[in-house]
Amino acid sequence: MESRESFMTLVLATANQGKVEELREMVKPFHLEVKSLADYPEIPEVEEDGTTFYENALKKAKTIADLLHLPVLADDSGLEVDALQGEPGVYSARYAGEHGNHTANNLKLLQALQNIQWEQRTARFRSVLILILPGEEPIVAEGKCEGWITNEIHGSGGFGYDPLFYVEEYGKTLAEVTMEEKNRISHRGKAMRAMLQHIERLKR
Repeated sequence: MESRESFMTLVLATANQGKVEELREMVKPFHLEVKSLADYPEIPEVEEDGTTFYENALKKAKTIADLLHLPVLADDSGLEVDALQGEPGVYSARYAGEHGNHTANNLKLLQALQNIQWEQRTARFRSVLILILPGEEPIVAEGKCEGWITNEIHGSGGFGYDPLFYVEEYGKTLAEVTMEEKNRISHRGKAMRAMLQHIERLKR
């Protein structure tokens, strides 16, 4: 097994800059060299063909770790809307067809819920994080954030479905709060705090 000194570099298995910024902010206390797939343009995109967040996160983490022989942290996450029987779920990033087209995804979601009353617009963000260290078994952490889908876009921060996701604790959408506030209650923030316990142990 490689020396744990190699853990000073952590590769985030994503090119999504919104995710990169959130995760980089959360690992700041560990003084890691955080890289993303944007730093490795030669690596082809990993097809997310799993039926669960866990399957997709594991595939991304293992594929990138096998290629780079470095510690890799992968996230797969999405929005589950109760009135839509859990959709868009694992297809959240490509709900409207084109991967990562946040505007189109939001508009499609609003259209799907146009006749749904507020009390039935419950939803949650769910995140699965998987950390792979060379020669070790995957470490898994999960988190979720409960809320409601609004009738229109509110706020310009965050990314993805944040402008439509209302959280009662703040009385606003995730696109209207600061990154610090979002990370405190978000699905990815909760999963990352559980994961940080493992990172802290490995850094000793």
